[in-house]
Amino acid sequence: MSADPAAITLLTLGAIFLAGLGADLLGRRTRLPRVSLLLILGVAVGPLGLDLFPDSSAQWFPLVTNLALVMVAFLLGGELTLELLREHGRAVLLISIAVVVSTVLVIAGGLMALGWSAALALLLGATGTATDPAAVSDVVREAGARGPFTRTLMGVVAIDDAWGLIVLSIAMALVLGFESPEAARVVALDALIELGGAVLVGCALGVPMALLTGRIGEGEPTQAEALGGVLLCGGVALLLDVSYLLAAMIMGVVVANLARHHRRPFRAIEGIEWPFMVLFFVLSGASLQVADLDAAAGLTAAYVLLRIAGRLAGGWIGARLSGSPPLRRVGAALLPQAGLAVGMALLISQRVPGMGPVLAATVAGTVVFELGGPILTRLALIRTGEARGSVSPAPPPG
Repeated sequence: MSADPAAITLLTLGAIFLAGLGADLLGRRTRLPRVSLLLILGVAVGPLGLDLFPDSSAQWFPLVTNLALVMVAFLLGGELTLELLREHGRAVLLISIAVVVSTVLVIAGGLMALGWSAALALLLGATGTATDPAAVSDVVREAGARGPFTRTLMGVVAIDDAWGLIVLSIAMALVLGFESPEAARVVALDALIELGGAVLVGCALGVPMALLTGRIGEGEPTQAEALGGVLLCGGVALLLDVSYLLAAMIMGVVVANLARHHRRPFRAIEGIEWPFMVLFFVLSGASLQVADLDAAAGLTAAYVLLRIAGRLAGGWIGARLSGSPPLRRVGAALLPQAGLAVGMALLISQRVPGMGPVLAATVAGTVVFELGGPILTRLALIRTGEARGSVSPAPPPG
């Protein structure tokens, strides 16, 4: 008797959600981030481990990725309130720029010094700017972190991927311009359309969402209102071929700042986000292939080490420029990297001939950063004394 595909799908989903519960419980007992535990689980049951996933699971990943990341981007946009910008806007802006610029310069300069081509080094430096907002926000939520470091971190996470998309567009235009000025103009125009279109979509849908939602549930959008608005934004952005992450983030910014009658405009999304995150992280681990890890091993090792150095240096420089030395640990908290970086590398491999090693190194690098990055994010929150149960550091003398 052949297995019913529907039964296999339900069994797989049930097992993944129960595994997510187990990861949550284990994380509370061991202080390991559940993001890392879910990725390890995905690797263990995927092709690199026991290979237990049905073949049909590969078809779920694009949908699950879009659902999870569009909600994360919307929630991150909600962190960029006028109150945050008044209190921490200078730090958020300076640190985000310092981290992005430092990451590009250290990765690109280091790879060129080690003998790789300028084009490859520049493009891999651009993918290195991407952070995994899902992992960072989940670690913050799991740790129950509160305070100025946490708020600044979430503001930087919300904006640095937007900077990363701009850097990627500039890098591709430069690399293509080496060979064809016409190709560079096309890439530059596409970048302007993608980024500008995302801002327009986010504003166009964010304004009515801010004004119309939260009228039924006395100051809070119902789950159907919130989820419908976020998914509509993601769908429209994908249809128009603009950045759905940036569009959702802009919509979150608009709603957070215009919806004065909302008490908690994002609680409905926070309540439904976690099941999609469980699927996203487990499937991310299970989607890794042996070939991804074998390809460009030397390039991957160099990329990982240089990205760590670039993030740490950028966080330190940004904290100094902003006049907030306690924020120097923000670079370490920004190490997680996943879906957006892989998407950027895929775009490079499609538009720039001969850049397959960029994709291989980025995919393999995300394994390291997704497993180890959340641990360092949590450690940074503990060291600053803002994680639940941590001890606040002593104030500096004088």
